[in-house]
Amino acid sequence: MSKNIVIIPTYNEKENIENIIRTVFALPLDFHVLIIDDGSPDGTASIVKNLQKEFEASLHMVERKGKLGLGTAYIAGFKWALERDYEYVFEMDADFSHNPHDLIKLHYACSSEGADVAIGSRYISGVNVVNWPMSRVLMSYFASKYVRFILGMKVADTTAGFKCYRREVLETIELDKIRFKGYAFQVEMKFTAYKCGFILKEVPIIFINRELGTSKMSGGIFGEAFFGVIKLKIESWSRKYPERVIGD
Repeated sequence: MSKNIVIIPTYNEKENIENIIRTVFALPLDFHVLIIDDGSPDGTASIVKNLQKEFEASLHMVERKGKLGLGTAYIAGFKWALERDYEYVFEMDADFSHNPHDLIKLHYACSSEGADVAIGSRYISGVNVVNWPMSRVLMSYFASKYVRFILGMKVADTTAGFKCYRREVLETIELDKIRFKGYAFQVEMKFTAYKCGFILKEVPIIFINRELGTSKMSGGIFGEAFFGVIKLKIESWSRKYPERVIGD
């Protein structure tokens, strides 16, 4: 059985889902894939079910009723993975904005370079974003600067959603206390891992805006992130975070 599981949340990704799954399974490293589908009305889940006949042992899916949010999708995926024997748990988008081949680099950072959380970073070596409007590039870049300033994390891409976690990180973080659902979820997970004493390492990637399907970004998601980081910082002053076990 593979020790690597890639969690991909989906909502209306029929144009991308088969290609992204096949690309992951064609990589030279052995990965399993877990799709968390939030009741996509476009038939995304049906495509996955047909592919499960071909990839019976390595393609898995959790179907949820309704659009419940990115954060809750990943939490459901993390818990699913922890119930099994996976050692490395990945987050990745379904729309090819994250290059599946970079999974190899993220895995290497955790398996061979001492990272507990490997972050596919758009901003660690300049601004590596393709096909985004300049307004969105600037908003994302300065949002990461703002989060870094407020929380004190030495992470250039604080809102990145392309990551690899060592199993111990997800076992240590109190997943039921992670409450943000949108892009603030990505910040909260990194900050919690950081406060628990885990090593975060950024791996440079090139982020390419989706060519097919529709973006799920909204103003409300950014509003949650903006005010959420202030709440995270204030709460961190009194919260006792679980500590990583040295020697893991």
